Amino acid sequence: MNTRIYNVRILTMEDGKDIFQGEVWIQDDTITYVGPGRQDQKEWDQEIDGEGSLLMPGFKNAHTHSAMTFLRSHADDLKLDEWLFNKVFPAEGKLTGESLYWFTKLAFMEYLTSGITTAYDMYFYVDDGARAAKDAGFRYVFCDSINNFGGTVDQVEKDFLRLNIDRSRLISHRIGFHAEYTTSRELMEGIAALAERHQAPVSVHCSETRKEVEECRERYGCSPVALMDSLGLFRYGGTLFHCVHMDETDYDILKKRGIYVVTNPASNLKLASGIAPIKRYLDLDIPVAIGTDGAASNNCLDMFREMFLVTGLQKAVCDDPEAVPAREVLKMATVNGARACGLPECDSIAEGKKADLILIDLNQPNMQPLRNLDKNLVYSGSKSNVKMTMIGGKVLYRDGEFYLDSSREEIFAKANEYAEKIFADL
Repeated sequence: MNTRIYNVRILTMEDGKDIFQGEVWIQDDTITYVGPGRQDQKEWDQEIDGEGSLLMPGFKNAHTHSAMTFLRSHADDLKLDEWLFNKVFPAEGKLTGESLYWFTKLAFMEYLTSGITTAYDMYFYVDDGARAAKDAGFRYVFCDSINNFGGTVDQVEKDFLRLNIDRSRLISHRIGFHAEYTTSRELMEGIAALAERHQAPVSVHCSETRKEVEECRERYGCSPVALMDSLGLFRYGGTLFHCVHMDETDYDILKKRGIYVVTNPASNLKLASGIAPIKRYLDLDIPVAIGTDGAASNNCLDMFREMFLVTGLQKAVCDDPEAVPAREVLKMATVNGARACGLPECDSIAEGKKADLILIDLNQPNMQPLRNLDKNLVYSGSKSNVKMTMIGGKVLYRDGEFYLDSSREEIFAKANEYAEKIFADL
């Protein structure tokens, strides 16, 4: 399919490139032209008039648990360990592959309204999550969540090999495990051996709470970051989710290993886990991406809210209004997010990149005046500004309507049906 998007301002997110007026051409799922309007006579299967909107790369949700939509507002106002062990784990034990399929589709709908075109998902039932993504047309990166309560290294390897056969597809896989505090040393060593065998990065929850770090020191005499590095888990880099409570040695390891940090400000605030030292990461050239975490700990899968919190919190805790400027936050939500997910082909608008694009409606009060659009996006933008979300050259959301394989009504009904069944037994 040949698609033309015209009459738009374009924010490519390429270094040193300002917003400009132009158009974008797409063949199937790949961008073939980015530049000023042209008069070439071409046969278009689809032409999209942007009506003066801003065209930019879609946001990448670099850490989430999509199917946790069924836990939305179930376990609020609790400390993380009580929230996880007493509320979340028992409910998750009632999940089935079919229920996860529909809860994941519900998350995709919410992502699309927020301009999110990729989810880096750590959860269960990989085949059912992948089936939901394939059916919906959503770009989905899966990371395993094995720990002492379930999962094996052998299964992680099988998933890794099976889901990465064809990278042109929307679905891919990264090696990972849940966290140090839920995973034995023996199991972590198995993951390290697997990463070495495939020369692959590792993803994991890390240093989310002060208690987690203190208990790791009691067990092993060092921080979670230092322990995992000593086991060889980060020889080929990695992506660490949260990274709130860090020490000087941790920073050195992150920088040395080229590790991406994924910050989840709303979730960390709601669980009172703390505020990650984002400005320090940036000062040390440690790349940062942004995630929403799951709806159990955040409730809201909204990248605009996360972007504002990333910068607003740093300005407050650093006592520095210049901390973490808006353009850097946009880079976290797009370029760095794509790279943290292992998707450099989705990091910007350029020829040869994937057509994972969003249109931002500028004809709304919160986007006016139009003098500083990057700042408007971070400081005053909202989901209401997302006019269109396109993944792989296909429009999945536009002007409040979803273009998925299942209707809005069916997804809502199935999600509610399965949620009622799960909680009826608890």
